[in-house]
Amino acid sequence: MKYIETQTLPSLGHAEVRIIARSPEAARAVAEALRLCFSGTEQRSYPGLDGGTRLHLTVDTATTSGPVGTWLATSRTPVGTCAHSDET
Repeated sequence: MKYIETQTLPSLGHAEVRIIARSPEAARAVAEALRLCFSGTEQRSYPGLDGGTRLHLTVDTATTSGPVGTWLATSRTPVGTCAHSDET
């Protein structure tokens, strides 16, 4: 069953990140990679479907480090386009 999660938008300059992985180690590895690029909050971990892991964190997109700042500036997706068919 597919559902749409409703919640409050993060503050300006921040993004809520949801990581879904088969193992906690894989989810933590992705969160660590994000932390190398952005400052962020402590991650929150939840059990996922079928024994997987869901990990949530908030990142500060206004504070970037290293080459990610340049990459972000040149890779903006046009407004109104979605990367996945299930995104609205």
